[in-house]
Amino acid sequence: MRSPSRPLAAPVVLQFKQATRAARKLADGADPGGFMFRQLEEINARPEVFEIYTAEALWADDHRAEQMLAFHLDETVDVSSRNIEFIDRSSAWITDTFRLGPGKRVCDFGCGPGLYASRLAKSGAQVTGLDFSRNSIRYAREEAERAGQKIDYVHGNYLAFDPTQRYDLIVMIMCDFCALSPVQRQQLLTIFQNCLADDGALLLDVYSMAAYSERAETSFYERNQLNGFWCEEDYYCFVNTFKYDRDAVVLDKYSIFPKSGAPQAVYNWLQYFSPESLTTELSGAGFATKQIYGDVSGRPFTEQNTEFAIVATKAT
Repeated sequence: MRSPSRPLAAPVVLQFKQATRAARKLADGADPGGFMFRQLEEINARPEVFEIYTAEALWADDHRAEQMLAFHLDETVDVSSRNIEFIDRSSAWITDTFRLGPGKRVCDFGCGPGLYASRLAKSGAQVTGLDFSRNSIRYAREEAERAGQKIDYVHGNYLAFDPTQRYDLIVMIMCDFCALSPVQRQQLLTIFQNCLADDGALLLDVYSMAAYSERAETSFYERNQLNGFWCEEDYYCFVNTFKYDRDAVVLDKYSIFPKSGAPQAVYNWLQYFSPESLTTELSGAGFATKQIYGDVSGRPFTEQNTEFAIVATKAT
């Protein structure tokens, strides 16, 4: 659930505020028959692809930001970050494959709490980490200071990143690229073009069409869904998963009704790719695909992989 770009959450909150007012009327005996039906229709409504974006609902809320950081730091699970064994193996592969060391410059887009950045910096490379989460950046800076590492951690929206230098390697890991709309991805690829050295490389991973085929449309509700992730107080959460076959996109829509306070909806979009579709998208932004791997640890690619990694350079 990583969504670093500018949110469009206000209309969603407004809709649910209107529903809250309707609920008060219902409690007063007005509109006894249709309110719940209309509310459920709204909850189960299928939006257009990438129609609504709610990144801030994840990152600007203090409680959810703390939950996301806890997921990042849980070494045993692959939720916000991958498990520690994979990160160690992947970081070693990246360091060796791209010959990182003194004099090399690396930028980690969506660095989270610095799990990759801190390991890549051990090579002696100059590392920049960029993330939308203030909590994650604060943790990363504290860990770097504790370890005596000089890593430049930047808090901000990477779709608005204005680099002051060029990098030999840009990494975007944990399929962050998939959370962006086509327009946002083109915007980001333009930023990559502007801050990648002429002989530099781009490494990113994405969800595959094999992973898309495993997704199914579902709908359910649960009290305190995700073990209290969404709110400090008790709440009900309605979860709808929609698939858009023409676009190879999945939406997980979370409609959250806390015990007190305004209800809210969170939209978690994911774009899925084939090697051909990602190569085409990169080519349109001036990149040439050099290698495709099964993941960012260099595992060989197969059609059964639920994700894959791609190495690209500037097209000549």
